[in-house]
Amino acid sequence: MAVRAAVLPAVGSPLEITGIDLPDPGPGQVRVRLAAAGVCHSDLSLSDGTMRVPVPAVLGHEGAGTVVAVGEGVSHVAPGDGVVLNWAPSCGACHACSLGEVWLCANALNGAGDVYARTTEGTDLHPGLNVAAFAEETVVAASCVLPVPDGVPLTDAALLGCAVLTGYGAVHHSAQVRPGETVAVFGVGGVGLAALQAARIAGASKIVAVDVSAEKEELARAAGATDYVIASENTAREIRALTGKQGVDVAVECAGRAVSIRTAWDSTRRGGRTTVVGIGGKDQQVTFNALEIFHWGRTLAGCVYGNSNPAEDLPVLAEHVRAGRLDLSALVTERISLEGIPAAFENMLAGKGGRALVVF
Repeated sequence: MAVRAAVLPAVGSPLEITGIDLPDPGPGQVRVRLAAAGVCHSDLSLSDGTMRVPVPAVLGHEGAGTVVAVGEGVSHVAPGDGVVLNWAPSCGACHACSLGEVWLCANALNGAGDVYARTTEGTDLHPGLNVAAFAEETVVAASCVLPVPDGVPLTDAALLGCAVLTGYGAVHHSAQVRPGETVAVFGVGGVGLAALQAARIAGASKIVAVDVSAEKEELARAAGATDYVIASENTAREIRALTGKQGVDVAVECAGRAVSIRTAWDSTRRGGRTTVVGIGGKDQQVTFNALEIFHWGRTLAGCVYGNSNPAEDLPVLAEHVRAGRLDLSALVTERISLEGIPAAFENMLAGKGGRALVVF
C-alpha cells in the first residue's frame, strides 16, 4: 500500500515528498497511521550529516498515531490503540541496559540500518531513527511503540516522543534540579521550552532563558522563564548579575554549540552543574584549562534522550499534563502539513523557536 512520506534521498539533499510502498507488518512489527509528528532539530542534523544515517531514508522520530495492524507475536498493542513512537527502544540485554541506563542502549538504533519500505520506483528505504514518522503511515518494531497515556490528545502526544522526554529528563534526571535552585536554559526551541516547564515543575526559584532571538521571549516566559537574556559575549556576566553575582545552580544547554556550552559552564556558580542536551558537530570544540576545572568545582555532563526511560516516564509526564502543570501545546509554534517540513527545516536554520508539528 502506497503512502506519502518525506524522503531524504542523500545527505545534504532537500527532502522529497513522494509516495512509498509499505509492507504489511511482519512478526514483531506494528503498522501505525500517524496523527502527528514533531519536526526536531535532530532531523536536521541527520539530513545535513551531523549525525550519520543510512540513505535514502524517511526521517522523523517524534510522533504518535493509531495502530492499523500488528504482526505475529505482538500483544501489548492492538489495532485501534493510540501509541507514541519510541525511536530509541532498549534491548534490555547490553551492558548499559544491565546498569539501568536504557537511554545508552548499545542496540537502540540497530533498526535504522534496516530496509523497511521502498519508493514506488523500487528503491530501498531506511527508517531514519527507527520509526520514519514523516509519513502518513509507518511500520516499526513492536518495541518502538508505547500506549498513549490516558488524558493526552493524540496529536499532543507526539511531542512526548522526543522534545518533552528530553527536556524534562535533562532537568529531572540528569541535572536533578531541586526546589529553590536557580536554572538557566540555553536555546528556546522545542526541547528548551520543555526544559523551562520542567524547571518550573521542579520548583526552581529563578529560571533564566537564553537565546539569540528576542522574538522568543514571550514563548519562554509562558513556559516558566522568570528572566530572559539575549545571547551575547556578556551572557555569563548578566546571569551572575541576576543571581547575586553567584551564577545559577544548573545550566541546561539545548543548542549544541561550543560557544553556548562554554557560556553555560561560565554561568554556573562554583560547584554548579551544566547538562548538555544539544547535538553539536565534531567541529564544535570546547576548551577548558586545568586550573579552572579544579578551582570552580563544576560538573559538566552529557545527556542522551533526557537520560529517560520512556516506559516509566510517559505516565509521569501524562500526570503533569492532566494536572495542568505541563502544557504540550505551548511547545508548538506552527501546525503544518507533510509538504511543510522543508520550510520548517529552513525556520530551524534561521533560529526560529518552538516546534513545528506535522498534522496528518
